[in-house]
Amino acid sequence: MSPRRNRPPGAERSADRTEETGSGLGYGMTEEWQGEEWVVRPIAGSASAKHYRCPGCDQEIPPGVGHVVAWREYDGVDDRRHWHRACWNARDRRTSRVQRSRNAPRY
Repeated sequence: MSPRRNRPPGAERSADRTEETGSGLGYGMTEEWQGEEWVVRPIAGSASAKHYRCPGCDQEIPPGVGHVVAWREYDGVDDRRHWHRACWNARDRRTSRVQRSRNAPRY
């Protein structure tokens, strides 16, 4: 009898696409977007305690909602942005500049 495998069969293939990196915020995965490397870290709903503004749709992310934190690898964690998961996945299909009203706050 052969020893039992503890990993699911697709675990080796998913590691080829993205690379895990260490940062000040814990572990995230790097993705390439617009010719730059981005560190992407998923945030569970139970871990989010503040309101954030998604740069993809310009809507608020309320506390308790799971989302994604992304920042350029070489800019550092000070430039991180909180995105809805769907907005991050659709970032190539979104317009390049979101138009805000004059009185809208910039987050």
